[in-house]
Amino acid sequence: MKSIIGRKMGMTEVYATDGTMYAVTVVEVLPNVVTLKKSKEHDGYESIQVGYEDKKEKNVTKPLQGIYKKANVATKAGLYELKGDEMMKYEIGNEIKADLFQIGDVVDVLGVSKGRGFSGTIKRWNGKIGPKGHGSGYHRQQGSFANNGRCNNRVIPGKHMSGHMGNQNATVLNLRIVDVNVEKNYILVLGGIPGPKKGIVEIRTAIKGLKHPTKIKTLVNLPKAEQEAMEKAEAEARAAEEQLAAEKAAKAAEEAKAAEEAKAKQAEADKAKAEAEAAAPTDEAKAENK
Repeated sequence: MKSIIGRKMGMTEVYATDGTMYAVTVVEVLPNVVTLKKSKEHDGYESIQVGYEDKKEKNVTKPLQGIYKKANVATKAGLYELKGDEMMKYEIGNEIKADLFQIGDVVDVLGVSKGRGFSGTIKRWNGKIGPKGHGSGYHRQQGSFANNGRCNNRVIPGKHMSGHMGNQNATVLNLRIVDVNVEKNYILVLGGIPGPKKGIVEIRTAIKGLKHPTKIKTLVNLPKAEQEAMEKAEAEARAAEEQLAAEKAAKAAEEAKAAEEAKAKQAEADKAKAEAEAAAPTDEAKAENK
């Protein structure tokens, strides 16, 4: 499993060369610098600690300054843990960049959902409102607090009530990587992801995955190097197809020519046999000669 820390920047649209539109979320992925490695022997589990986004040393507390000095890296704005067997190959001081993932990869995105403040029961739990008549007196209330005759001295835990909505850990599964750009430090993820703009998110390999993921088509306005590489690959594929077609045509022509030659030889043989039979004396002629 692979994972990396990034910052949600918002949503936009990108287009493929055939006109397909992808609604994507732009995730800024600055290099994640490894500051610590945790092991089963020392910590009870394996993971790496990474720092994300540079921050002035004077604005970092002394305990955190000690962590960065020990790792011999620049001070960072935040520390995060990444788990997975593939992440343990990185050593302290290494950088994990956006090219950790490739176009078409299926990923999960973890973040903290938007905070909605104190919300009523209907909005918070997607409830159904009461009658809208003026005399009803019951429109958006929380409903009965009865407990089916059990423990009526209290409200059973789990009752849907008004309260703080959002601002919770959230995960969106099985999203697709549409584009990766190491030079500009971003990853484009197909669809929406948790959290507000500028919120920190974690992109990881999908734990469930898709059996038949759709192929992400080539985007327009690619960097020059990628565009040239794509055109070169397409030209090579086209040349290979043309060569294969030419070889098949030549083989078919050779087979047709060989069949015609065999047919001509058979015709000549049949003609010679017929002439030989015509020239040979019949039994009656032999008897008369005797």
